Amino acid sequence: MSSPVEFLELLAREAATVEFEGPLVAARAAGLPPDRLAELEQAKSVALRVRALLERRRRRESELSGLYDTVSDLAGLRDLDDVLRAIVHRARHLLGADVAYMTLNDDERGDTYMRVTDGSVSARFQRLRLPMGAGLGGLVAQSGAPYVTANYGEDARFHHTGEIDAGVGEEGLVAILGVPLRLGSTSIGVLYAANRSARPFVREEVALLVSLAAHAAVAIDTARLLTETRSALAELSAANTTIRAHSSSVERAAAAHDRMTALVLRGGGVEDVAAAVTEVLGGALLALDAEGRLLARVGEIDEPDRADIVEAVAASRTEGRSVRRGPLWYAAVVAGAENLGALVLRPDDELVDADQRILERAALVTALLLLFRRTVAEAEGRVRGELLDDLIARPLRDTDALRSRARRLGVDLDAPHVLVAVGDDAIAATGSARQRVLSWATTYASARGGLAAARDGRVVLMLPGLDAGGSARAVARDLSRVTGRPVTAGASGPSNTPAALAGTFQEADRCLTALGALGRAGQGASTVELGFVGLLLGTVGDRGEKDVTEFLGATVGPVLDYDARRGTALVKTLEAYFGVGGSLARAAEQLHVHVNTVTQRLERVGQLLGVDWQRPERALEVQLALRLHRLRAPAN
Repeated sequence: MSSPVEFLELLAREAATVEFEGPLVAARAAGLPPDRLAELEQAKSVALRVRALLERRRRRESELSGLYDTVSDLAGLRDLDDVLRAIVHRARHLLGADVAYMTLNDDERGDTYMRVTDGSVSARFQRLRLPMGAGLGGLVAQSGAPYVTANYGEDARFHHTGEIDAGVGEEGLVAILGVPLRLGSTSIGVLYAANRSARPFVREEVALLVSLAAHAAVAIDTARLLTETRSALAELSAANTTIRAHSSSVERAAAAHDRMTALVLRGGGVEDVAAAVTEVLGGALLALDAEGRLLARVGEIDEPDRADIVEAVAASRTEGRSVRRGPLWYAAVVAGAENLGALVLRPDDELVDADQRILERAALVTALLLLFRRTVAEAEGRVRGELLDDLIARPLRDTDALRSRARRLGVDLDAPHVLVAVGDDAIAATGSARQRVLSWATTYASARGGLAAARDGRVVLMLPGLDAGGSARAVARDLSRVTGRPVTAGASGPSNTPAALAGTFQEADRCLTALGALGRAGQGASTVELGFVGLLLGTVGDRGEKDVTEFLGATVGPVLDYDARRGTALVKTLEAYFGVGGSLARAAEQLHVHVNTVTQRLERVGQLLGVDWQRPERALEVQLALRLHRLRAPAN
């Protein structure tokens, strides 16, 4: 028999709603009176209300448990992106929604933008930006109050825009619930739950999402503060590292300054400066002079291309600082407007500002050392030049005192020396060019244990050795490279006594004049190589080469022209003929031709020069002319 107790049993085993109709059906079938049926109907109604209450409490318990789990999860997260993803995922799970998403306010642009989604499939929806007051989300962000719609597309309460409606439509959303994310009185964004079918969100779901949003806002703010704290700590750590590095670099700079100051005071050189820089900064370094020549090298480093050096040094001078080109740092070595060279550093590590200052200070110290070295060299050059000037002056006085002065300079006047006179073609009109040539000559002679001086418009070098011609050619070649123009050098000697040096200089000077007369500008030779012609031409005066040309033309000009036009060997035959004392047979033997050939050639000479060309006075002139012609074009 059916009784109210059966409804209690159904409640006890959590039966489905439809099962509560069973006792009434059985009672009607049993034919119970109406009063009993009414009692059972009332008992069923109470039982269903109790069941609904229990169901709501179970759901509320589940929601509270989920909310508690969410808060616990959020408390353990530290990264802001992780926090946002966890909030949206848990909102979707707790409300059983198809999609959950979050927008955050953009204070700079004055709107709200999609920050993170869960369950979304539309890229357009995920990129939405909502103006304040537009759409459901824009209205929630602006008002700070929850809004819900069972069918967004048909809800006229919201300001619809084409962009928002298109994104919502592409995602397929119909029912949407949005609640604000609030920190105190400030709204920072909106948390949403949405379904792709029309259904209302009940008050409990709204309250649940509001509670989740409240915890979420706190978690977001906590994560933001933690991120800002981490950033601040990172910045402090970086600042501390920078301060330590700066302090270390300042200490290095002070140590380098003290060390380079000590180098200058104790007379150190460029090599010592280069070593000091690399010990402080590490790496390898080159010190170059103004011409790009190596002054010092420390460590393994290749010399850059000359064009790269010129460009980098010019940039360093313009900027007044060291400059970087690839892995290399360049610091110009300058004194005022004068370029003295460069320091080229390849550091092991990156250079900070203080390290660059060390390199630049080293360049300044290098400039001081080079200027000091130049001053010392110039002073020594003046002393050496004055000694040479006294040695080649006439009359020579107090040779013992001269020997003593020479010994102090490391020169032995009783050893063989040659004197080389450099022509005016090496010296431009400006005084600076003349000084440059004299400075080069002083350095050149000093490096070889000799002397140099300016004398009577010439630059004179006294060099140890026996080969006057070789010395003249070496001076002409090397000085031509320095000046960029041909240089003529005449030499004489060797001389073994101080007393003979003045005469040796006069011979070297005459040899220089003879070279000019012979048209051999830009070459070097000695008086021995020119022979008697040199003695003759050494006194030709200002006419020089013009006199020689006229003499050759008047004496053997027809023969020279004939050979030039026809490719004959009349000049060679004449030289051989005079060289063997006028013997036809010996001349033929020397020329490797028949005697008749020699005879025929000499007859042709007679036709060109006249029948009296073999008379003694004419023959002497012809021989002298042939010698001059040979000297004007010496064999290589």
